[in-house]
Amino acid sequence: MRWSDMDAYRHINNSAYLAYLEQARVAMFFHRNEGFSSGTVIARHEIDYRRPIVYDPTPLRLELWIGEIGGARFTVHYEVYDHGTLAASAATTCVTFDFTSDRPRRLTDEEREILRAFADDKTP
Repeated sequence: MRWSDMDAYRHINNSAYLAYLEQARVAMFFHRNEGFSSGTVIARHEIDYRRPIVYDPTPLRLELWIGEIGGARFTVHYEVYDHGTLAASAATTCVTFDFTSDRPRRLTDEEREILRAFADDKTP
């Protein structure tokens, strides 16, 4: 968390959550898997806020896993914990994209393997 993530109501603003989810998602795909670094765009975010988070220097803990995998899309699910208590749950629909043709592209076999390695039984 950053001090600037807090809003006038003295809790973390809802817009900051998108940055937290992005940081976790990028860490999962780009820092651990060089083969998953080509064209992905975000089609949808869903966030359910369970309780407000007040700024604290103690880092939040995010758990994330892959749910549904389609032809050109997949869903990343998240749980955000503040001091061990579930504060939010979220999901992001990602679409693999070819920026040259400006169109969605099918997942490669290598990408599917990477995604399956992050699959979990928590998916609703």
